[in-house]
Amino acid sequence: MNPADTIAAVATPPGAGGLAVVRLSGRQALSVADRCLQSSGGRPPSGFQPRMAVFGEVVRDGVRVDDVVVTVFRGPKSFTGEDTVEVACHGGVLVTRRVLETLLVSGARPAEPGE
Repeated sequence: MNPADTIAAVATPPGAGGLAVVRLSGRQALSVADRCLQSSGGRPPSGFQPRMAVFGEVVRDGVRVDDVVVTVFRGPKSFTGEDTVEVACHGGVLVTRRVLETLLVSGARPAEPGE
C-alpha cells in the first residue's frame, strides 16, 4: 500500500446479516469521510470525538444512502496506526455495496487483499 493512499473495504463477512461494517483508513480518511458522512445534527466526522460512536448518515449527491453509526479512530491509536473511520450500516449486499461505493467516489480506493 502506498502510504498516501486512503483505502476502503467491507470489514464484515458478506451475507444477509443485520449490520455490516465498512472501514476507511489512511491519511485522508477524515477528508474522505467529511465528503459523504455526517452526524444526525450535520457535523462532519473530522469533528467527532475519537472512539465515540455517533449516529448519522451516508449522503451521496444530496441523497441519503443509509442511516449509520460512525466511529473515528485517530492514528497512531488505531488498529492500522492511521486515521480510521468505521461505518456500521445496515447489512445485506445492496446497502453495504452502496455505502462502500459512496466512500470510493468520495476519494478512497478499494483495499486490496491483506490491506
